[in-house]
Amino acid sequence: MASIHKDIPLDAHPDEAWSAVRDFGAVHTRLAPGFVTDTKLDGDARIVTFANGSVAREQMVDCDDARRRLVYAISNERVSHYSASVQVFSDGETRSRMVWIVDVLPNEIAPYIDAQMELGALAVQKALRRSAA
Repeated sequence: MASIHKDIPLDAHPDEAWSAVRDFGAVHTRLAPGFVTDTKLDGDARIVTFANGSVAREQMVDCDDARRRLVYAISNERVSHYSASVQVFSDGETRSRMVWIVDVLPNEIAPYIDAQMELGALAVQKALRRSAA
């Protein structure tokens, strides 16, 4: 199983970053605008449309406010296993780090997922860059 890790430095207070991450239905407006173009809630899942045209149904597994950790899963015809966690950590007084981990099968899809996560990380950094300042 491929396990892809991204440690993303953010120019945002951890509470601000966590607020955007945990807003499960607002990925396209708060967390990764441009990378994600639309998000629709469907019970405890979200239907995410990406800039490249792909669509994924992401099932919420856990949202832990105390640990600032969100877990979601995808199951479709392209992946037999996809589990992701996003966790926000403090990085000094005013900055944070977002650790995004995806475990995926089949292994052959990992390079595509890794490249998409890179684009997503850039969008998150841009969206959370001290826009309030």
